[in-house]
Amino acid sequence: MKTLILVAATLAVRPLIAADAPAAQAAATAPAAVLTAEQRDFMKWKFGMFLHFNIGTFADRDWASGYEDPDLFNPTKLDCGQWADAAKSAGMTYMVLTVKHTEGIALYDSAFTTHDITLFKKFRGGKGDIVREFVEACRSRGLKVGLYYCFPGDYSDEEHHNAPPAGKPSLHGLPPEAAGNYVEFIKHQLGEMLTRFGPIDLLWIDQYANKYTGDRWPEIQAYVRGLQPHCILLANNAANLKDSDVLGYEFPWRGELPPAGNVLPAEVCDAIQTGQRWFWTEAKKPSDLQSAEQIVKTLRACAERNANYLLDVPPDRDGLISGPQLERLKEVGALMAKAGAKP
Repeated sequence: MKTLILVAATLAVRPLIAADAPAAQAAATAPAAVLTAEQRDFMKWKFGMFLHFNIGTFADRDWASGYEDPDLFNPTKLDCGQWADAAKSAGMTYMVLTVKHTEGIALYDSAFTTHDITLFKKFRGGKGDIVREFVEACRSRGLKVGLYYCFPGDYSDEEHHNAPPAGKPSLHGLPPEAAGNYVEFIKHQLGEMLTRFGPIDLLWIDQYANKYTGDRWPEIQAYVRGLQPHCILLANNAANLKDSDVLGYEFPWRGELPPAGNVLPAEVCDAIQTGQRWFWTEAKKPSDLQSAEQIVKTLRACAERNANYLLDVPPDRDGLISGPQLERLKEVGALMAKAGAKP
């Protein structure tokens, strides 16, 4: 996720700005492409929960570097079922978990690195598997399963207060074992994610067009399709259906929605926390969170444009959705119920 500072878009009441880029306008006026059954089904999902959760939750940063103390990670009350119940109560139909973010640490035991959940010795003795718990919680409640994976980039520097320790290289968002062949390592881990946990409804890729692996994106797309041909592959901020099955709009970054009249599958991702905070941070004042009314307003605007709305509601350091974030989500659910559960 981008971490540029917003002004208007992070206030309690935000203007909804329709995209005016040429590619977006073309999507509004051109007839729908020949869509797959999966793309058409995706357009019915409407409302989802994004869950940013990893070492960044405990280190109080959105872009962790991978050099944070792994002993910080100790969500003693972690309950993926509670996340799923909170999503259901708000009228959501799918969930997306950050399996690996900029820290490069996968939330399952990977065969290709030790830079994974086994680093977190204080969490279940280093033997946890949050991805499996998440997948099972979704399925048991009839929610679609989405897994997020961040591609490489320049995520560690003084500006973000997470520069590598002296004498250590930047990990660029991947484990040390990925150095020298990012694409093959990415394929290894995507292969694990798409073969270990059963059918995955949505694979959500961040930074797909990065300078390190962007030119090989078609190869990675083909690899994913070979493993799970019915999985929706979403490339964040993609503006066409060649790079992605879905048009992607990262709202806190650009403040854009699909244009009115859009007929293609699209998704708008957003954060319940203001200030472009995706990982949990303590909400100390009302303006730290979007209002329930604003969330529902954006949800309805998305629905009018044939776009799903993926709202980030991050778990806290206990591993629960709690406090003002949970209360705000309950308020959204109440407004949805009052409206007959219709966006």
